[in-house]
Amino acid sequence: MPTSQALRVCPDLIMIQHTSGLYGKVSEAMFDLCESITPWVQRNSIDEGYLDLAPCGLKTSSEVEGLVRGLQQRIWAELQITVSMGIAANKLVAQIASKLRKPQGFVVVPVGAEKDFLAPLSLGKLPGIGAKTEAILAEFGLKLIGDLFGRSERELKTAFGNDWAAVVAMARGEDDRPVETITPEAKSYSQQETFAEDVGEPLKIERVAKRMIDELLPKVRADGKRVKTITLRVRYGDFTQTSHSKSLVEASDLEAPFYPLVSSLLRETWNQRRKLRLVSVRFSGVEESGAQLEMFAQNDEKRRKLAAVLDRLNLEGKSAGVSRGHQLGYTKRD
Repeated sequence: MPTSQALRVCPDLIMIQHTSGLYGKVSEAMFDLCESITPWVQRNSIDEGYLDLAPCGLKTSSEVEGLVRGLQQRIWAELQITVSMGIAANKLVAQIASKLRKPQGFVVVPVGAEKDFLAPLSLGKLPGIGAKTEAILAEFGLKLIGDLFGRSERELKTAFGNDWAAVVAMARGEDDRPVETITPEAKSYSQQETFAEDVGEPLKIERVAKRMIDELLPKVRADGKRVKTITLRVRYGDFTQTSHSKSLVEASDLEAPFYPLVSSLLRETWNQRRKLRLVSVRFSGVEESGAQLEMFAQNDEKRRKLAAVLDRLNLEGKSAGVSRGHQLGYTKRD
C-alpha cells in the first residue's frame, strides 16, 4: 500500500530508507539473466515480464521445465531475490500461474489443459476483474471461473455486458498475444562469472574480463553485428555492486579495440578495497555491420579475416582450440 496509507493504519510504523536506484539495478540484472536464455523477453514492469522459449529449440516439456528451473535458481543464487515462474502455452495462463504460489512459485500448465487449470480458480484471478467487480459477480452466483461455462449467453451478457465473449475466452485460457520485444534480435551481449571464493587480485579480474570479451565478440560477428559500448560490472560479497561504461568512436566486431578499455574500467568500477564476488561484461550499442572510417578499414579487415579463421577453428573444435595470450594457463578455477 502507499506509504501515506500505511502510516494512517499504523502511526508507529518504522520506516527504513530505501537505497535510491537499487531496485532498477537489480531489475536490470534479473532481466539480463532472462535474456541469457532467450532474446525474446518482454519487460512489463520492474519485476514482471514474459519469456518466449520457442527460439531455444527445446523439444520436450522436461527440457523447458529444466531451463526455467535453472533460471529461477540462478536468479536466487546471484541476486538473492525470489521469482515465481508460470509455464504455459500463452501469456494469459502463464501470468495467472506465476501468481498462484508466491514466493518462489513454480507452476506448469500443460498444453491443452488451460481450461481445466483455470476452472477451479476464483474469477478475481482473471485480468480486469478486481475486488469490486468480483463482489458484484458473486451476486449473480458467479464465483469461480468454471461457473461461466454453465451459463447462457443472455446471463453472461447481463453480468459482463458486451465484453462477455472476451471474458469467456479468457476463462477458457485463450490468448494469442505474442511476446513483444523492441526487437527480436539481441539488444546487447553479456556474460558474467560468480567466483567460488571472493577474488582480490586485479590481474585475475582483468584476465577474466578479457576472456569474456573473447567469448562474446565471436557471437557478435556470427550475428553480423558490431558493438560500441562495453560495460564492466563488479559485485562485492555483500551483494553491493558498481558498474562503468566506455564507448568506442566507431562500433566494432573485433576484440582488439576493447582490450585497452578493460584496465581503466576496472579501476573506475572496483572503487572499494574489498574482494569481488562477481564480474560481468556487457556489450551494447549494437549496430549492423557496415562501412567504417577509411583510416581503420584496412587494418580491421585483416584482423577480421584472422578472427573468422579463429572462430571457425574454435567452433569446429567444440571448445576453445585457439586462445589469446592473456588466457594462457587460465581456467575458471584459477
